[in-house]
Amino acid sequence: MFATDVDGVLTDAGMYYGESGDEWKKFNTRDGMGIKLLQRAGIITAIVTQERTKLVARRAEKLAIPELHQGVMDKLSCICEMAARHGLTLSQVAYIGDDINDLEALKAVGFSASPADGMTQIAAAVDYVCQKKGGEGAVREIVEMILEAQRSKVESRKSKVTVPHSGNRS
Repeated sequence: MFATDVDGVLTDAGMYYGESGDEWKKFNTRDGMGIKLLQRAGIITAIVTQERTKLVARRAEKLAIPELHQGVMDKLSCICEMAARHGLTLSQVAYIGDDINDLEALKAVGFSASPADGMTQIAAAVDYVCQKKGGEGAVREIVEMILEAQRSKVESRKSKVTVPHSGNRS
């Protein structure tokens, strides 16, 4: 399972407000394609965020993310519940977050990451700090790593398989 925070990971952490109180967020389309690639590879995708907005719900719907959890104060508990529901252990979960409210979840999962501009305490605690910033392709960077690791694992298995010969050669 791949889970991500929103603000500062899928977005640049900025919150934009209009005169009438409208709120906008900018999402990176390459991150979105990365999420679709994970789904095509059979990996469950999830959003876990402390905020609760219609914008995030629309983005999750557009990307067909099956696990959308907004207004989450305890992200670790949420991730544990999702993993259990899907028959996974925490070691089978990758999570990317950028701020202190992600810390406990990041420490508990099998693979943790932070965007390049994540908070210092987070960078010190994760398995990998992206070269890309939040909202600028950090999620896609992690997705490419995950998919490459899967391809390598498949290639490794293929190289260990031997095909028995019948002994009848023409």
